[in-house]
Amino acid sequence: MGTQTYLAYDYPLLSMFWTMLWFFLWIMWFILLFRIIGDIFRDDTLSGWGKTGWLVFVIVLPFLGVFVYVIARGKTMGHREITHARKQQEAFDAYVRETAGGPSRADELNRLSEIRARGDISDEEFQRAKELVLSEHGASAPRDRGAASRH
Repeated sequence: MGTQTYLAYDYPLLSMFWTMLWFFLWIMWFILLFRIIGDIFRDDTLSGWGKTGWLVFVIVLPFLGVFVYVIARGKTMGHREITHARKQQEAFDAYVRETAGGPSRADELNRLSEIRARGDISDEEFQRAKELVLSEHGASAPRDRGAASRH
């Protein structure tokens, strides 16, 4: 019966508050540190030696390095992140357009032959549209022409 039992209510509320605050600040510190390291690698204006210097400064003297980095280059961190996000969005949009894409060349040629069979376009128009479909830059032109000739 000589051992003491500690219960949850033995830990004061203010101590719990300070513990949570320090834990939150510790997590925020690591988030800031990793964002700065990511920004160092993402920055295309820095040379290899510049990136190495900032990285060594941030790792060897983390508090001083992070604070100096934020003061010296903090304004442009947001611009670089926005630029990076835009490039990622553009790449994703291009991938979706390429993957989803419109009809294939074979589908367009099939549709052109159906339009010609109905008599909506002449043989010369069909040949021009076929050349556009088969060329690299004219994939969308027959679609417009076919739509215009039906109306």
